[in-house]
Amino acid sequence: MKSEQEQKVYDVLEQLNIFFKRYEHGPVFTVEEIRNLDTPIPGEHCKNLFLRNRKGDKHYLVIVSDAKYVDLKGLSQRINSTPLSLASSERLNNHLGVYPGAVSPFGLLNDTEKQVHVLLDSELLDKDTINFHPNVNTATLNLSVRDFLRFLDWTKNPISYVQF
Repeated sequence: MKSEQEQKVYDVLEQLNIFFKRYEHGPVFTVEEIRNLDTPIPGEHCKNLFLRNRKGDKHYLVIVSDAKYVDLKGLSQRINSTPLSLASSERLNNHLGVYPGAVSPFGLLNDTEKQVHVLLDSELLDKDTINFHPNVNTATLNLSVRDFLRFLDWTKNPISYVQF
């Protein structure tokens, strides 16, 4: 049975006429665990990091290819921010409505105040398909990058394209 959080994702994707393929699997909490699944999932896998600035008054969702290293010090300088760090699970739940292990852009559905700024790896734009959890870590959705960008645009959250 799908949770309310997960169903919310499917309802919006259906509303936007976005096709996706759903892969069900056991709970995964890390990129490494996704790579070790018995069922290979095609497309680009991503890391999704929920960050905050030093004051805690700005929050960022970093979406980057899973193979890339994210230098938080360098990133904070490039986006003219005070030092960045991973946000607490409480902040994550307050802003995106999810917990560690289920972080994904689909959590933006719960950011009704549009306070989370998306920092998207610009190299992802060159990929065909991309994968994210549907607000739970027991499934992965594969969808086209073009459709993913339509979803991001629909959220109305601020977006910056960053080269990592």
